[in-house]
Amino acid sequence: GRSWIAPPSGIKPDYDDGSHDCYIPKKCTHRFLGHNKGVHRVRFFPGTGHLLLSAGLDGKCKVWSMYGTRQCMRTYIGHSAAVRDVQFSNDGSKFLSASFDRYIRLWDTESGEVINTFTNRRVPYVVQFYPRDNNLFVVGMSDAKIVTFDATTGEITQEYNHHLAAVNTITFCEDATKMVTSSDDKKVLVWEWDIGVPIKYISDPTMHSMPAIVKHPSDRFWAGQSLDNTICVYQASDRYSLQRKKKFSGHNIAGYACDIAFSPNGKFVVSGDGDGKLFFWDWNSGKNYRKFHAHDKGPTIGCSWHPIEPSLVVTCGWDAVIKVWE
Repeated sequence: GRSWIAPPSGIKPDYDDGSHDCYIPKKCTHRFLGHNKGVHRVRFFPGTGHLLLSAGLDGKCKVWSMYGTRQCMRTYIGHSAAVRDVQFSNDGSKFLSASFDRYIRLWDTESGEVINTFTNRRVPYVVQFYPRDNNLFVVGMSDAKIVTFDATTGEITQEYNHHLAAVNTITFCEDATKMVTSSDDKKVLVWEWDIGVPIKYISDPTMHSMPAIVKHPSDRFWAGQSLDNTICVYQASDRYSLQRKKKFSGHNIAGYACDIAFSPNGKFVVSGDGDGKLFFWDWNSGKNYRKFHAHDKGPTIGCSWHPIEPSLVVTCGWDAVIKVWE
């Protein structure tokens, strides 16, 4: 038989780089229930998006099917504290989970086994596979260091130590030769891959801390969730300069690390906020097109746009519900 993580027969990745038309969803069409506490992050299976990975504050990770019956396919139990971040490898066969129990686990998506466990006795805040070689991954830590682990040996191969507070995000730019990191110290640093000294400091007295950063599908810009309730946009290459004309606002972050997502064609920006709402903006004009009340009892903390469906967005919040919008 086929492996359950293989995509359904009609589902193919979008080979023209996500240039298909996208639309803003109109209503909530499905809820995934099963986590006992809040859900902190949702991630789609790379390329096809037929599975959804969720990180729960109950210490469990779950994988859900997006087509057909829409059910929980597998639960991954192993962490003893809330899971802060999850990330699929390039082909989706493995995923990493980082938890407040100070461990990072590498899982086999299909069998549910833990392939390896990593720790440096600090709390990992963000994990990211190195896009060119999934045998390496980087972790942003609570002690302001960013470390590279080798997934097979479990050894630390590189440390990036220039931030002054906990590291929140790691984003790869310029074909994975550069790495952009942000931290509670309100700085954004740009690093060459595997060189432990930053090549650029983005820091200005008016800047706020950016707990979530995501790259625009064109790879030319990245957007950061700034704690002064705006989304700021920077270049993702050469000078990494702030695009002052591009700003998205109207939502109220209230200090939460709410995720940002782009539609695959790059025309729309979507973000949750601290009051449980969900906002959609036009990337070119900055106009706020639509907002929903998405979650109760806290923020809409995670959101993700499906890689091939034109108007499918998934959100999660601390009310333990994962919602599908179409």
